[in-house]
Amino acid sequence: MSAHDKSLKTTEEVALQILLLCQFGVGTVANVFLFVRNFSPLLTGSQQRPRQVILSHMAVASSLILFLITFQNNMMAFAPRNPQTDLKCKIVFFTCVVAKSTNLCFTCILSIHQFVTLVPVNRGTVLLRQSVPNLVRYSCYSCWFFSVLNNIYIPIMVTGSQISDNNTDSKSKLLCSTSGFSVGIVFLQFAHDGTFMSIMVWTTVSMVLLLHRHHQRMQHILTTNQDTRGQAETRATHTILMLVVTFVGFCLLNFICIIFQNFFIDFYTYMWRVCEVLVVSFPTISPLLLIFRDPKDPCSVLFKC
Repeated sequence: MSAHDKSLKTTEEVALQILLLCQFGVGTVANVFLFVRNFSPLLTGSQQRPRQVILSHMAVASSLILFLITFQNNMMAFAPRNPQTDLKCKIVFFTCVVAKSTNLCFTCILSIHQFVTLVPVNRGTVLLRQSVPNLVRYSCYSCWFFSVLNNIYIPIMVTGSQISDNNTDSKSKLLCSTSGFSVGIVFLQFAHDGTFMSIMVWTTVSMVLLLHRHHQRMQHILTTNQDTRGQAETRATHTILMLVVTFVGFCLLNFICIIFQNFFIDFYTYMWRVCEVLVVSFPTISPLLLIFRDPKDPCSVLFKC
């Protein structure tokens, strides 16, 4: 690789670092605001609504992803980087994987909750809706517990920086290394992610179809109050749809990037940085969508309409 290519590669990596830091700043502020806004009822002695419980957990998981991905390799722009120790790599990698898994789980629960609120009322759904607050709370805690158990093997297979003379990219020795991931483990991980994403896609498509049929059936007999409620539900459903599309889109892009990373060894570190930017994109965008598309305040939560 020529000196020009190396300098260009370094410039691109610095640009990705700066982009990552910008995502960290914007995403952290948005997630803290989202958490405080949805956790505040407990501080005033009120009870959290199911949606507020889910969003509080999502904000915590997203903040963890942003913090760990940004700083796991001392990702302060232009700061010197040191090889990672085994303990640091194990803790950071495990916590990051758990946070990403729980974020996927919370997004899935949010889409299911929105779907349940749109299902036409009957005897079965009345009983289900009465138990929704407890179910949502238990489901959120179960997401954390299940994610820890599902990724308990991660620390065993993660080690610190591997320094080798045969490494074509000297910068890659600063990164944590993974080994021992069998085909079965990789398949289980894909099955885990695929199951949650399939549920999200199914509930989202079902919500769109429910709303479409409801609008066709009620467009001539809606009263003003019913129309206002329907607009709020439609706006909330569109927000969930945008969240699901954003999540699935970034997951696919990250998967493609990982494939390129394994085939183009000369650009291993560069592709690693691209993967980091893609991973933190959803935790950065999702709180902004949830804040600015709040169905109770369509204009913004930052100023009055």
